[in-house]
Amino acid sequence: MNKVDRAKQFLPFDALKGLQKALREKEIECEEKKELSEESYTELQNEINKVERGSKINVRYYKNKKYVNISGIVTNIDYIKKKLQIDQVNNINMCDIIEIQIA
Repeated sequence: MNKVDRAKQFLPFDALKGLQKALREKEIECEEKKELSEESYTELQNEINKVERGSKINVRYYKNKKYVNISGIVTNIDYIKKKLQIDQVNNINMCDIIEIQIA
């Protein structure tokens, strides 16, 4: 066996091509959930109370260990379950909201 053929047997073998790349893409930088001060919490609650169905809003909230921004029209507000529905797709827990703006 020549040197080139012998060297090939020691090359790394990737049985699942692209797996390492996909895993690197899946790595997410996690953010810790921020606790609001009492003053900030009160201001946020006042803003949430101003929201009505049909309002266009911008929301920043905590989802899957990171903060997400979303804009859309409020389709449902459930004060009992403390959920806010935007565009009939996104259900947001009110306790996860950190910032809300009525557009």
